[in-house]
Amino acid sequence: MNAESSYIKLLENLRQRLQAGSFELAGLAMGGAWIAERLAQDLGLPHYGVINVAFHRDDYAEKGMTALRTASTMSTDLPFDVNGAHVILIDDVLFTGRTVRAALNELFDFGRPAQVDLMVLADRGKRELPVCANFVGEEIQIPEEQILVLEKDLAGKFSFQLEEREE
Repeated sequence: MNAESSYIKLLENLRQRLQAGSFELAGLAMGGAWIAERLAQDLGLPHYGVINVAFHRDDYAEKGMTALRTASTMSTDLPFDVNGAHVILIDDVLFTGRTVRAALNELFDFGRPAQVDLMVLADRGKRELPVCANFVGEEIQIPEEQILVLEKDLAGKFSFQLEEREE
């Protein structure tokens, strides 16, 4: 479970993809936005977007103030025209697919993209919705009672930490 090597793999995939045509990056707050920011910098792209899914989550009532804090600290910001764009949604961990569903709802609030691809650092494999990533850094298996948390150090390097799920 090496987040940094997974990042390098995704970066190389996007370098190849860039030769086929342009795209827009949109990272899901928080971890996906960190990844999108670094990818934009490493690829020399002029910008990247941030998507906050807080208000489209199907567990919004359970998340309550946590969702509101996330929304206020890193709100949705898409510095490109979504209509007709090829958007690559970026997240740190793909598990049930519910966060991706929420991200698509938020993205479509801003327009109708021509195409949307999904890129993730880690794919946990269990789905509750029919969601599949186009670009995967690493497929992993961890117990369901644990969560995978992306961390970023002062140099901007990524790592994963395992934590117990709060009930």
